[in-house]
Amino acid sequence: MELFKNAKAVRLRNIHNKYLTADEDEESVTQDRDGSSKNAKWTVEFVDNIIRLKSCYNKYLTASNQPFLLGMTGRKVTQTVPKKLDSSVQWEPILEGKQVKLRTRYGQFLRANGGLPPWRNSVTHDIPHRTATQEWIFWHVDVVEIVVAHSPVANKPPPALVPYSDSFASDSSSVSEYSSKSPSFSRQESNDSTGTSGSPTRGGEGRVIYFHIANENGDYDEGEEELGIQFKGNDVTELTKRLEEVCGIENVVVCTKSPLNGNLYPLRLQLPPNNSTMHVVVVPSSSDGINEFSKGAMAF
Repeated sequence: MELFKNAKAVRLRNIHNKYLTADEDEESVTQDRDGSSKNAKWTVEFVDNIIRLKSCYNKYLTASNQPFLLGMTGRKVTQTVPKKLDSSVQWEPILEGKQVKLRTRYGQFLRANGGLPPWRNSVTHDIPHRTATQEWIFWHVDVVEIVVAHSPVANKPPPALVPYSDSFASDSSSVSEYSSKSPSFSRQESNDSTGTSGSPTRGGEGRVIYFHIANENGDYDEGEEELGIQFKGNDVTELTKRLEEVCGIENVVVCTKSPLNGNLYPLRLQLPPNNSTMHVVVVPSSSDGINEFSKGAMAF
């Protein structure tokens, strides 16, 4: 379950470098290279030590009893809305290194098939017996939306931002979750508006930093609503640590998008002065493109 920790929505990428995708017929499940499509996004529901995955059509990833091909062992994986959420929509994540296997309650695994049609791009559940297909049941988990726990303090108005003060740089960071589409306090309230030291914050000091979370390819959906934190100080290292805590992801690089060419560049040294609002992208350090855009790190 570790790879799904704090995950509200994920994309699943297989050994063929394709994503688990809900077909537009709202019944079939396939593989596609377009990971930015809404059809490749699956909402996660937790039930004890298992998960349920819901497509963009509000239908559950289902291990059916229908054979994929007559005479073959693999059975179809579909999208359904069962009258009762039974074991057919339950998947047990089994961690294997940095990948995961998704097992049904009856011991089969979610499998991304390769080869020639009709196997190509199909998705079944099965127990692979041939060595050549052993890796077809492994999936990379890209978290694209996280769950932010609610504070026991409810219905508290957002603290107002105040002008920048040099003294902020020495303060601990204080986190309050905002929605980028609303000025109101919408996602999470910090514990009684306190900093890490436990002392009250002074009227919501600091800046608001909105962020997207990129996958291992450095890709993210700009159409997705940004999450946001309130952050005091201007140290990039502290901001990175705070975002790792909020996102539940280790070893990330905080990047900003260049207004000139649209490329991502890691932030270095310090944040811009004047406590201005920022928009950043949180990228796993293992991202395929991290070395490329690290060459042009931005410092203020």
